Amino acid sequence: MPSSHLPKISFKVQMLQAREEAIIQTASRLLAQKGFEAMTVDEVAASVGIAKASLYKHFPSKEDLAAAAMVKVMQRAQAFLKALPEQSAIAQLRAVARWTMELQLQGEMPTLPSQNSTLRAKLMANASYMDGLIEVSDCLGAWIEEAQAAGHIHQGLPPIAILYTVYARACDPVLEFLKLGGQHDDAQIIDMVMTTCFDGLAAR
Repeated sequence: MPSSHLPKISFKVQMLQAREEAIIQTASRLLAQKGFEAMTVDEVAASVGIAKASLYKHFPSKEDLAAAAMVKVMQRAQAFLKALPEQSAIAQLRAVARWTMELQLQGEMPTLPSQNSTLRAKLMANASYMDGLIEVSDCLGAWIEEAQAAGHIHQGLPPIAILYTVYARACDPVLEFLKLGGQHDDAQIIDMVMTTCFDGLAAR
């Protein structure tokens, strides 16, 4: 269909979409900074510059808001995986780990909810999030098995343990500790954690 025949989005709808995107971005940043339990709807609304009642028109609960932020991160992860160039499985895994740590150091990686969190229950019931999680996990799982077969990763480790180790880099407290120390820049911090993750601590 020619672009001239596409239905035009009204200015009001465009403004609502822009406001919703700003709300999600702010929630994502606050989730990264302080986690779901400490984040409040009031501070999200205040950061965006809207009334709390206006925020609730977009997201009826704190859980819905946080889930929308987590879905957005999952969509970013799916897009990142699809955009990776053809390379070895171990290189793919290293690229994913590095990317998640870069997001965390930039304050753009929401912390994962705790086991008993109401947010976790909301995410488990969110089809978009769960479908994305399965797609990402299947992709990483295939690379893990391929890297193990090639002898690049310890073949005695269960793939699920390796998968969770890669996921853990997205919320690794070591990154923040090293950054607070002020002795290393982000690139150096990531290089150090990449070494401990993929090469281990044993002397070579």
